[in-house]
Amino acid sequence: MIDLLTLFTTLMLGLFAGSLLTEAMILVPYWRRMEPTEFLRLHGTLGPRLFQFFAPLTTCAVVLAIVTAVLVGTENSAWLLAGVLSAIVLSLFFIYFRKANNRFATHTITAEELPDELARWSTWHWLRTGILIIAFASSIYGHTA
Repeated sequence: MIDLLTLFTTLMLGLFAGSLLTEAMILVPYWRRMEPTEFLRLHGTLGPRLFQFFAPLTTCAVVLAIVTAVLVGTENSAWLLAGVLSAIVLSLFFIYFRKANNRFATHTITAEELPDELARWSTWHWLRTGILIIAFASSIYGHTA
């Protein structure tokens, strides 16, 4: 049963990491090239769809990583690291992304502020993407340790 749990956890971490990497490489550069009014208009429809996609994926991957870390981490530090890093990725949503995304959704950001905020958003996004890639790699290593 533990083998199935660890396999599914690695799969979910990989899907989550790949999704964040795709967003970082394709969507974020596109958003940063857009005119501010066009970005805010697009975010009105795209933002909720991204949330509907990422919320369950994030929840599933992080919960699985933490559960796996609790069950296996005492005997396999790679899984403990994957769980901790996944929890850090989730915490970044509450530290930065929730407020920033809300500013986009409610249009409480000016067109002049938007380029700097998108640059900051991109930096935070690369941080969480990198952390999650390390968590994913740690979960892969956890299968061999």
